[in-house]
Amino acid sequence: MIEHGGPLPEARTRRSWARSRTAVGALLCAAVVAGPFLPGSFLSNGVPRSGVETAAAEEAVALYGDPLDLCAVTDARLPEISGLAVSGSTTLAMNDGGDAVTVYELDGSCAVTGERTAAVDPYDPEDMALAADGTVWLADTGDNRLSRTTVALIALAPDGVATVYRMSYPDGPRDAEALLLAPDGTPYLVTKEVLGSSEVYRPAQALDAGAVVPLEQVADLAFSLTGTEGGPVGRAGQLLVTGGAVSPDGAVLALRTYTDAYVWALAGSDVPAALATAPVVVPLPAAPQGEAIAFAADGRSLVVTGEGLPAAVTALPAAGALAPAASTAPAEAVGATATAAGAPLSPWTAGAIAVVAAAVLVAGVGRLRRR
Repeated sequence: MIEHGGPLPEARTRRSWARSRTAVGALLCAAVVAGPFLPGSFLSNGVPRSGVETAAAEEAVALYGDPLDLCAVTDARLPEISGLAVSGSTTLAMNDGGDAVTVYELDGSCAVTGERTAAVDPYDPEDMALAADGTVWLADTGDNRLSRTTVALIALAPDGVATVYRMSYPDGPRDAEALLLAPDGTPYLVTKEVLGSSEVYRPAQALDAGAVVPLEQVADLAFSLTGTEGGPVGRAGQLLVTGGAVSPDGAVLALRTYTDAYVWALAGSDVPAALATAPVVVPLPAAPQGEAIAFAADGRSLVVTGEGLPAAVTALPAAGALAPAASTAPAEAVGATATAAGAPLSPWTAGAIAVVAAAVLVAGVGRLRRR
């Protein structure tokens, strides 16, 4: 495993891990106790913030048809799909984890037909995006323990050359599982937050393979309960961002949770401005652990899948046109805050979700292979 330019220690001591686990549990349990007395925005309960409400459910029905199962991945090399991209008739998929950068090529039946590999040992890759020049970008940004001093983007060029770009957050570690690659090549990371208050970051300067580049926060997103079933953590899964994608023509972007997709119109490469507008919420078919999302070859239909075998690859066919985004100011001038709102969270519901999240983090993280 490689982090910040060198190998990680073989293992953390039991004492240090026990302290980390205790701290996580204490923090989330404190949220439960204090939940009823905290500001509503912390609980993502629909209390007014400087943002917008979600587009009506009827619009989602008009924009996307009924889910269609395309095929199922059964190959033992892909037990934990967390990233997806579509290139013509080929679907690209990556695992959450592994000891080398590997992108798998799938045909229309979900059979593996090829691999793109590089001798880079990632720490915790979570999402991927396909650039116009054929470069596959992998977001090595997972951090369940909130212990990493740096995260990384790995650019896997069509000729097989891989370049690692290291970055650091301005305000401490974050766990991010969603990558949005803007048409101008700017990468955006969206954090995964147990109470739905996600943050959006991008590099504050040009990526440099020889230096650690600082990240800057450019937007906030407040997700609320939608009522859609699915995922491994109950209702909490409706708040946790697990993947992202930008359409090939750069006109639409999407984020997903374990249960729903959120779709925004995009003008130019101004991702923060797009995220400050009302998204269309698209309920996704129930899945054990849905993490990946991509746009289909038509540039509008959504393709989703997740961890576990067999992994159903499902399309949500585009049935209508999303209203184009209005022209906006340059992205540098934008600091967006949006509300992706469904059913409001009461303080006690937020506290209950924190309990579930605490149980998952404290009990489940012990079985993580590489984090």
